[in-house]
Amino acid sequence: MPKISINKIKIGVNRRPLNGEKVKDLKESIQANGLLNPITVDQHYNLIAGLHRLTACQMLGLEEIECNVVNYEDAEQSRLAEIDENLIRNELEPLERNELWLEREQILQRMGLRAKAGDNQYTLKGSATISPPAKTTKDIAKQTGFSERTLQQGLQIAKTIHPEVKQLIKETPLAKSTTAQLEIARTATAERILAEQAEEAAQLAKAKGEEQEAERQAQLAAESRAKQKELQLLAFKSAIAQKQAKSAVKKVPNRLEQPDHKPNFLLKEPQVKVGDELVLGRNLVYCGDTSSKDFRQLLPSNAALAIATISPTWNHDYLVDEARIVAVVRSQDQIYEFCSQTRMPYQYELIISNLYIGIFSHQSISKPQTPIHIEGIEGIINYLINLYTSHQDQFVIAPFMGNGEILSACEKMGRICFIGDHNLELISREIIRWEKWTGKKANVGMGIG
Repeated sequence: MPKISINKIKIGVNRRPLNGEKVKDLKESIQANGLLNPITVDQHYNLIAGLHRLTACQMLGLEEIECNVVNYEDAEQSRLAEIDENLIRNELEPLERNELWLEREQILQRMGLRAKAGDNQYTLKGSATISPPAKTTKDIAKQTGFSERTLQQGLQIAKTIHPEVKQLIKETPLAKSTTAQLEIARTATAERILAEQAEEAAQLAKAKGEEQEAERQAQLAAESRAKQKELQLLAFKSAIAQKQAKSAVKKVPNRLEQPDHKPNFLLKEPQVKVGDELVLGRNLVYCGDTSSKDFRQLLPSNAALAIATISPTWNHDYLVDEARIVAVVRSQDQIYEFCSQTRMPYQYELIISNLYIGIFSHQSISKPQTPIHIEGIEGIINYLINLYTSHQDQFVIAPFMGNGEILSACEKMGRICFIGDHNLELISREIIRWEKWTGKKANVGMGIG
């Protein structure tokens, strides 16, 4: 087996990222036993297989490495062999595999080895004289060991998700979820098709020397791609928010939210009265009418979100001036009546777990287009906070205490909640729950630290 100078070996830009643990293990193995499995390169020393082995040898300071040299007619064949080598590895994430499938598909098309859509055993009859014959989806699926449906879905994901959104997916648990990726891929279909048509029209106009039309089509394509990215980014955030909401509700038994067998206000209560301001960790609780000027003066000027749960009264249209987004949770009949009476600018409606959430904002906000699968008010609150806030944009306003769902979610997720209620018994009950759950004490008349 020939040895080749490590410095001569060329590494392609499309290679998979290195696994540090794998390199470390290989380094120890090679140091102890030598290189048991040579790497593979083509006749131009382009690396086909063995990046982890090559990296381990470099880290050991070796100057040469054993190579299996294969001859390919061109770079396309070389890259095709490299892709096939990667595809046989079990540790590939679904999204990584999908991208390799797409690149493989594009290479086969350029080489004239991919059957066109609609081809079958009859239309391909003449291809028997071609060596090798054009490959159908069925052929490729069989070769890869996956079903046609899985292959088609994988190609759809890799082809139709915006590149920047795909990069975000790779860094999250969604990289393992084909279902979530498909939902994102099927978002903004109209915008993506419009962008593709405009890009094609721009190339055609440029070829004809019609510069003004080429620029117009290029601008249209850029706007459509930006909208596609926006909607798919929202679908990505929605999928992440659902995953986090389900995990929070399922994994953590919430003592702050679970009612005791006895009414909490029969226990020793905090001495609260109307007008009191209490600090619970980083959260602020106001005892009194949250539509009053006193409560409004406590609010931050840059809240990310206000959430109003089911309540018989509403004098809180001011919330849309205090928070970027206001989410109002109602039943079906109540939400339509509510929207007809409020002066807040309506954006859209979400239907989650048989509850209707009206979204209001002075800004134009795109609606999540993918289905939302969450059960229960706790899950809905977690979803809304995950979707519309972040650790950098963390202020949440809640004008009604309810059963403490918003206070609880903010405490768990590291957000800062400004919450209140005129019902002092509700506030007393939730303060006791919060103290019992966190092991901290509520403070009266102090500012937020």
